[in-house]
Amino acid sequence: MTTWIDRYCRALEWLIALLLALMVLLVFGNVVLRYVANSGITVSEELSRWLFVWMTFLGAVVALKEHGHLGTDMLVSRLGTTGKRACLVLGQALMLWATWLLFSGSLAQARINWDVEAPVSGLSVAIFYASGIVFAVSAGVLLLREIWRTLSGQLRDDELVMVQESEDLAQVEALHLDRSGTYKK
Repeated sequence: MTTWIDRYCRALEWLIALLLALMVLLVFGNVVLRYVANSGITVSEELSRWLFVWMTFLGAVVALKEHGHLGTDMLVSRLGTTGKRACLVLGQALMLWATWLLFSGSLAQARINWDVEAPVSGLSVAIFYASGIVFAVSAGVLLLREIWRTLSGQLRDDELVMVQESEDLAQVEALHLDRSGTYKK
């Protein structure tokens, strides 16, 4: 299962890179055409906005897999193993519930907008809302796997706190450690 998830996230990373490249081409090409040829690509703004939304949702799936979202661990890091495990399961269950809400809302919007055409491209607006569906299904699978790992005891104690206060805090702590791993005074 882990191998499949890793491959899926690697494919998402490549897709995100492709979407970013398309977005840059559309926007840059439109800017150049406006200044050089006094014309533009009319579909550029609409498609680049859609690509950005898809990139954001797909990137959130990869970040969820890598535990890359920021959070606060001020309280949880001070708890014992049982408290950390309980807080982690509670947090994962709340994320799963929010994912369900996003899925049901995105699915409803996709159904409502299936026959609605985007003003410039003429594509179905359901494509826009499908990004929420893809995210919710992917995140749901990842969250269910993490809940199972947490409840079955497959996580080590250091994995029970899955967030850090900030990236800056981790960098500051690394600067204050000397080579032996003790804090400098």
